[in-house]
Amino acid sequence: MGCVFDFDKSSIDREIIRRLDACGARSPRHPVPAFKDAKNASWRSNFVYEPERMRIVCEEMCAEAGVRFTLQCPVVAAMRGKDGRKLSAVVTESKSGRQAWKAKCFIDCSGDGDLAALSGCGYDVGYGPDRVDQPASLVALVWVPDDSALARFAVNDPSTYGPNRRQTVNPKKELLAELRRAGISPSYSDPTLFRLRSGLCALMANHEYGLRMDDAQAITDATVRARAEVSRLVDALDALGGPWKGTRVILTAEQIGHRGARRIHGRATVTVEDVAAGRTWPDGVTTSNAGIDIHALTYASNEKQAAGQTFGASFRPFQIPLDALRAKDADNLFMAGRCISGDFIAQASYRMTGSAVAMGEAAGRAAAQLVLKR
Repeated sequence: MGCVFDFDKSSIDREIIRRLDACGARSPRHPVPAFKDAKNASWRSNFVYEPERMRIVCEEMCAEAGVRFTLQCPVVAAMRGKDGRKLSAVVTESKSGRQAWKAKCFIDCSGDGDLAALSGCGYDVGYGPDRVDQPASLVALVWVPDDSALARFAVNDPSTYGPNRRQTVNPKKELLAELRRAGISPSYSDPTLFRLRSGLCALMANHEYGLRMDDAQAITDATVRARAEVSRLVDALDALGGPWKGTRVILTAEQIGHRGARRIHGRATVTVEDVAAGRTWPDGVTTSNAGIDIHALTYASNEKQAAGQTFGASFRPFQIPLDALRAKDADNLFMAGRCISGDFIAQASYRMTGSAVAMGEAAGRAAAQLVLKR
């Protein structure tokens, strides 16, 4: 919520950017003068945005395209046809009760691979023998009345950048020091403040470690802990007084954000070797330009390096093949986003929003072509 990376890769990306710009709801992630040029790739692909405007833009685009969507309607089961190779329907639960939805083709854009798992597809999770996944975070919108407090703490404040396009201070370390001065240490030792507009920021300062995406009670408990931690952090800043006086949490995200997910077995698998080689594919649908970003898997390792770990792997921009978006165990099921077929290290790059949107567009086109051939 509030920040995207590697986002200028599909027609949907570009239309979202155009609409956000039309209502002034987007700011550079790296706001040095050269990056403010609308033609500059970094300015276009890495930016912060106002979450409510993003919701409205996406809903408007769906409505204009004739997409029928239903909110608060999770998938709870999947059914297969007689041959066992194809999904015939999915089952949802909502205010309308239990409903079955038939289709010729399905796309799992749940992020966690929920539909694929419910349909019996194979998958992998986490890293190593313990299958520990990246931590989850709950982002919050925060109001800071006195803008002078933001200058050296917000990662996208222009005043932190010098003429060489490098930051003259480290805003994350500055914010961590300020929180510790207030007598509190966040569970994420690279706390990040994104400035959205005057006084309004997005704060990402917590980690929930070892959280499974398929355990509802664990997710609930983690969300409650994270919301309480965010409140404590902001209250501590407020208690410092000075420019922080009056700082308040406006809103926390609707759900805690997972970085990891089920990695559904596909007809091709993106691996760390592909990332190191910058591999291309005949059926490549998009290129991941985001580096490997593995957040600390435990609180103890967080103290040493909170994010940006590569586990020793090297990185070159690499392509994602269409076959990694197509389930191995179901002939009419595609995936898009962080749940596609890949290993733990590759996922740490392609999990970014820009790649997810580009995959969604590619999966939609492929599904339409598959249906039209029948």
